[in-house]
Amino acid sequence: MVTRVLVVDDEALARERLRDLLGRLGGAIEVGEAADARAAYARVISEPWDVLLLDVQMPGMDGLGLAELLRGRARAPAVVFVTAYAEHALRAFELDAVDYLTKPVRLERLRQALDKALRWRAAGQDVAAEGAGSGPAGGSGTCLVIHDRGRTERVSIDEVVYLKAELKYVTVRTRDRSYIYDGSLHEFERAQPERWLRIHRNALVARERVRALERVHERTGDNPGEPFDGWVVRLDGVSERLQVSRRQLATVREALLAERAAC
Repeated sequence: MVTRVLVVDDEALARERLRDLLGRLGGAIEVGEAADARAAYARVISEPWDVLLLDVQMPGMDGLGLAELLRGRARAPAVVFVTAYAEHALRAFELDAVDYLTKPVRLERLRQALDKALRWRAAGQDVAAEGAGSGPAGGSGTCLVIHDRGRTERVSIDEVVYLKAELKYVTVRTRDRSYIYDGSLHEFERAQPERWLRIHRNALVARERVRALERVHERTGDNPGEPFDGWVVRLDGVSERLQVSRRQLATVREALLAERAAC
């Protein structure tokens, strides 16, 4: 199968370097180019692409603006930002980027990012196929394959209480323990939207595990000198409470009310 990669950068030399690196990866990779975000958007909506290697700072619409336009679009390519400016990383992951590469890009890091992007794409395609034949995706029997500390384990999605983004990895929390998963929250949210509830830009919780939404006023262990005044959720099966962002508060409250009405 051919992997179609669109390289988006206003600098011709940068596009040429990425094209060269992609050629050195081996395998069936078809590379396209766009010199600005608007040209890239035109190509994305008219042609199928698997991966977008996207610069952040460009004249006119920047890479972050393009990612915002593509966010949530059906069959959108996986976005990997490629930039010299590491300070944009947080915003990039808020826009559900699969990975974030800093220039000059190393061959091995590009390989890792491309592998991650293709896993992200495959997760969405597999779930779509499963849903077409057997009802809603994410039913019983769906598993994660997690490589952790030299061992490989299969973890049932049904056992997962919450998912929390930690730098470039995701903490997968079950009732019994935590695992480190090499992926992104968007992989889960995109593949199984009916299962997960976003409570914060860095956290998803299993909808059926939410037991309470609470307002708290207390000093936290992380910052004992600073009082915390906000909202948290209590989850079935774990003792920790997770913070709910102001942006997600209304959504979480509505979801909890809907679950209660269904009981």
